[in-house]
Amino acid sequence: MGQVRRAPLADQAAELLLERIRSGEWALGAKLPGETTLAPQLGVGRSTVREAIRQLAGRGVLQTRQGAGVFVTALDVPDDWDTVVRRADIAAVLEARIAIESEGAALAAERRTPAELRALRRALDRRGAGHPTVEEHVDADTAFHRAVMVAAHNPILIELFDGFVPRVRQAMVEMLRLRGSYGSTADHDAHAALCTAIADRDGEAAARLSRTHLSSLKDSLS
Repeated sequence: MGQVRRAPLADQAAELLLERIRSGEWALGAKLPGETTLAPQLGVGRSTVREAIRQLAGRGVLQTRQGAGVFVTALDVPDDWDTVVRRADIAAVLEARIAIESEGAALAAERRTPAELRALRRALDRRGAGHPTVEEHVDADTAFHRAVMVAAHNPILIELFDGFVPRVRQAMVEMLRLRGSYGSTADHDAHAALCTAIADRDGEAAARLSRTHLSSLKDSLS
């Protein structure tokens, strides 16, 4: 049972240590007191102190130097590191989507058939119908964007898009979860405007709308 309780205790001890570092108790580069001093101050055992130090070392705040002790290497954690990594990854996905889909939209405006335009409008309606889960919304959104790519009549672009879909889906679900909302009126209007540009055979507007929409998603990450 002691080991079961130790993990949350170590989390608490790490937060207490981080608070003391943030408060300026130790300067950047300063050496922390030993485990025998810290353990009673934090109200935990020495093994829990070791785990707390390991956690903060993993977050870049502390560094353990063999034979020398534990030193302060940062005065705060700037952001949850996992979130930073996810955001960077999503930005890369969106950059690739801009490259593929803005060209696809321009070609779709030039080449779409009446049947493809009807399919695009059906996909737009399904996308705007409202979906109870983020995953369902992302799937409906992906279906709309794939209909644009089909209308472009470029098998290489479709192959790139389809190969990219699993990664795009994961990134989009993650992004919308981070944002905490999806399916706004403005978002749907942007897709409706893209559909109209393709219907009007306005390749320049279609490319611009596609790029602007995806760029705005990327900008919202920062």
